[in-house]
Amino acid sequence: MKASEMRKQPSAEQRALLLKLRKEQFALRLQRATGQPVKPDQFGKVRRNIARLKTAMRAGGEKR
Repeated sequence: MKASEMRKQPSAEQRALLLKLRKEQFALRLQRATGQPVKPDQFGKVRRNIARLKTAMRAGGEKR
């Protein structure tokens, strides 16, 4: 998702998306820890999406 799309969303949707991304990040870490095959590029993508979303939330006046 692009940063411009993230900025247009209401704050409730932004918080829900952040929660979804955090859960995805946790699931990827859990898969790696248990030895299941995981795509290594997914870690960076999820991390960058979280950073983009948090930046968009801060720009909109939202704290966390």
